[in-house]
Amino acid sequence: MADHTPTGPVELGAKMDYAEHDRTYKGFLGLAKYGSLFCAAILIAMAFGFFVGGFFSATILFILIMAVGTLILR
Repeated sequence: MADHTPTGPVELGAKMDYAEHDRTYKGFLGLAKYGSLFCAAILIAMAFGFFVGGFFSATILFILIMAVGTLILR
């Protein structure tokens, strides 16, 4: 049959684990920041390697962008 359990605001239900919520949110933000940095750095390095030529120089550029971006995003 139908479930007739009371539904209402979350505040009236189980206790929330706010510490776990904050830790998960900070992890998501870090993943979004550094994931975006990685995608941008790899695209820039690939374009540089294609137009200028040279795998080694593109790799150095990628490492440089990641290092500078990591320092900026802290």
